[in-house]
Amino acid sequence: MSIEVSMNVNGKPVSAEVEPRTLLVQYLREHLGLTGTHVGCDTSQCGCCNIHLNGESIKSCTIFAIQCEGQDVLTIEGLADEDGTLHPMQQAFWEHHGLQCGFCTPGMVMVACDIARRLPDADEKTIRQELEGNICRCTGYQHIVEAIESGIKAMNAKGQVGQGRAENV
Repeated sequence: MSIEVSMNVNGKPVSAEVEPRTLLVQYLREHLGLTGTHVGCDTSQCGCCNIHLNGESIKSCTIFAIQCEGQDVLTIEGLADEDGTLHPMQQAFWEHHGLQCGFCTPGMVMVACDIARRLPDADEKTIRQELEGNICRCTGYQHIVEAIESGIKAMNAKGQVGQGRAENV
């Protein structure tokens, strides 16, 4: 049995026929071809699949696609400007070498944007606590934390933080 599900993904309306048990991460990757959202553990432990649902960070492996009917989803592919200009948090990860293999990076960036939105004055200790649900197997945490600190400053400068729910972070 298939059900049609419709939502806005990265600012565009999308719909597809899915089985009721289709996870949001599967919908994004398999039905929409948005493979930036990674599947790392299949147990909601690693954070590689973090996206924003209605402006808040969630693990997309913990929710069914049909639960997102009519909702707004933002993936890593939707962060950069259409002209390819990186989002300030993506730029900060690039500048501070906040990645090694890069597998965890999309989830880390999405969580980092959510941290900036909720905690525009986050310090290193707070950032580390907020990252507890994200696993970097390369152990690049120091550079990730530095990137998030820098990204928060850049987002503050652009007025993109502390706004409650955020559409474009």
